[in-house]
Amino acid sequence: MRLIRSFLLCAGVSYGFYFPGVSPVTYHIGDEIPLLVNYLSSDFLWNIDYYSDSIGLCKPNTIKEQSESLGSVIFGDRLYNSPFKVSMLKNSECVKLCDTTIDTALWNTFFGYRYSYNWLVDGLPVLGIDGTSDANGYHNNSELFMGYQADEQKYIYNHFDIYIHYNDRGKGEYRVVFAEAKPISLPRTGSELCSKDAKPVPIGSGNHENITFTYSVIFKKSDISWSTRWDQYLHVYDFDIQLAELISFSLVVLLLSSVLVHSLFRVLKRDIAAYSEFNLDDEFQQDYCWKIIHGEVFRSPSKALLLSVFVGSGSQLFFMALCTVLLGSCGFLSPSARGSLGTVMFVLYALFGGVGSYTSMSIYKFFGGQNWKLNLILTPLLIPVFLFVTTVLLNFFLIYAKSSGAMPFGTMVTIIILWFILSVPVSIIGSLLSWKLNRWDEHPAKTNQIARQVPSQPWYIKTWVATFLAGMFPFGAMAVELYYIYASIWGEIIFFMYGFLFVAFILLTLTTSLVTILLTYYSLCMENWKWQWRSFIIGGVGCSVYVFLHSLFFIKFKFPGFVSMVLYLGYSAMVSIVCCLVTGSIGFLANLWFVRKIYSNIKVD
Repeated sequence: MRLIRSFLLCAGVSYGFYFPGVSPVTYHIGDEIPLLVNYLSSDFLWNIDYYSDSIGLCKPNTIKEQSESLGSVIFGDRLYNSPFKVSMLKNSECVKLCDTTIDTALWNTFFGYRYSYNWLVDGLPVLGIDGTSDANGYHNNSELFMGYQADEQKYIYNHFDIYIHYNDRGKGEYRVVFAEAKPISLPRTGSELCSKDAKPVPIGSGNHENITFTYSVIFKKSDISWSTRWDQYLHVYDFDIQLAELISFSLVVLLLSSVLVHSLFRVLKRDIAAYSEFNLDDEFQQDYCWKIIHGEVFRSPSKALLLSVFVGSGSQLFFMALCTVLLGSCGFLSPSARGSLGTVMFVLYALFGGVGSYTSMSIYKFFGGQNWKLNLILTPLLIPVFLFVTTVLLNFFLIYAKSSGAMPFGTMVTIIILWFILSVPVSIIGSLLSWKLNRWDEHPAKTNQIARQVPSQPWYIKTWVATFLAGMFPFGAMAVELYYIYASIWGEIIFFMYGFLFVAFILLTLTTSLVTILLTYYSLCMENWKWQWRSFIIGGVGCSVYVFLHSLFFIKFKFPGFVSMVLYLGYSAMVSIVCCLVTGSIGFLANLWFVRKIYSNIKVD
C-alpha cells in the first residue's frame, strides 16, 4: 500500500513538470514582440483561415506564413504575422488597426457558433479576460471571442486591450511570461473613438458594415518566472478528480489480480499437479475439462492472417502510445514546443513498424501460416492505409467547408514518403527476423486432425455478452483521462497531465489482460477452444464501443451542421478503431501467453 501511495504521489507531482522545449527569448526596451495569428476556431469543429477574404479582418501589408512542424500542420495550425505592433515596455493607447468592411450575415453566424481568435505572443496563447480569478489567484481566462450576444442583439468586439506580463531579469533584460486581452465593443464616432464608458454598438442589419478596429497595449510587471509561465494556462484540470479515479481503479486492478491469483493460479497449480500423475480416469477428466481440449487450443483459427495483422498493428500502436506518454511524463512534450506531440507520435508509429511486423509474423507462424510474403506486405500497409484513406476522405469535408485545418497536398505527400522511408524498411526487417528466428510455431501440444465440436455455452460466457461486460473495466480505467483528451482535441484546453495518463495507461493494460485471461479460462473449462478471435474481440471491441459512446456523450448529440457531424463522428470512429486494435492486441497476447503457459505444464499423450 505504501508503494502504491508513493507511485500515485509521483504521478501527481509529474503532472506539471516539463522541459520548455524552446529557448527563452530575452527582450530589451523597444524590441518588437511578434503577435502571431492562427485559425479562427468555433463550435463548428473546424477552423477558418484567419485572413480569409470573406471575413474582412485587418491584414498586414505582407502576409507571411510561419514555418511549422509536421505535427502542427497535421493538427491544423496555420500561423501568420499580424498588423499588431507590440514593443517591449512601450505602452500604446487606442492604436488604429484598420478600417474594414465586414459581411454582417457572416459575422452573425460567427456569433451564433462562438467563433474565437487564436493569437500567440512569444509562443504563449493570448487568452480572453473575464475579470475574475479562482481561489488560487489564477485568472479565469477564456477564449478570445469575436463578439457576443445580449438581449437577442449581437455586438462585435472591435477594440482589444492587450496585456503583456513580463519578468524583469535585471540589466535591461525582460521576458514575456503571460499574455491576455480584453475585447471591447466600442462606437467609432467623434470624441467617443476609444471611450471605455461608451455603450457597445450592435452589429447592423444590412448586408455590409464598415468597422474600425483599434487596440491598446499595456505592459505589467510580474513575479512569474519564465520556467513556470505555463502554469497560468495549465491550472484548469481538477487534480483531485483524477487522483480519485486512479486510486479507485488501482483497487479494481488489485481486486482482479486477487481473483485471478486465487481462482486461477491456485486451481491451475492443483490441476497441473494432478495431470502430472499417471492415472487419469474419466471422472477426473469430466471435472477438469480444459485439459481435454489440449489437442484443439493450438488449432489455427479462420482468417488467421487477418488476425495476425490486426494484433501486429495493435502492438505497434501500443508501443507508440506507451513511449509518447512516457516522453510526456518526463517533460519532453512541452506545450511551448508547438506540434511536438503530433510529430513524435507519427515518428514513433513509423519506427515501431518493426515491432508490429515482428509480432504479426510471429503470430502468423504460431498459427502455422505459410504465405509469409503476404503477411510481410499487409502488416505495414493494411491499417496505415486504412487510417490514411479515412483521413483523406474526411479532409475533403474540411476542404468543402473551406477550413484552414484541411491538410495540404504537400503534407500528404510528405507523410507517404516518410512512411516508406521510415516504417516500411524496419517493418520488412522485423518480419524477416521473425520468420527466420522466432520459434512460436513450436506448440506445447499436438493438434488433432479433426476439430472437436464446441458444446453449447452459457449465455453469460458467450463472446458478445462477455465483450460488453468486460469492456467496462478497461474503459473505466481511462474514462476521466479520455474526457480531458477530448476536451483538448475539440476544445481549447491544453492537455499536459501525462503523469496521470501514464498510470491510466498501465491500468488499462492490466485490466484488459486480467479480464480477458479470466474469461478465457472459464471458456476453456467449458471446452470452448476457439480463444484466438474471442480474446481479441473481448479485449478490443467492448472497450472501443464504450469509447465511441463516450464521444457522443461528450458532444451531447448537438451538431451545428452536417459537415461537423461527419467530421466529429468520423474522427471519433477512428479513435475507437485505434483503441480496439490496441486493447484487442493486449487481450490476445495476454491470452497467448496464458494458454501456452498452462498447456506447457501438463503431460499429454
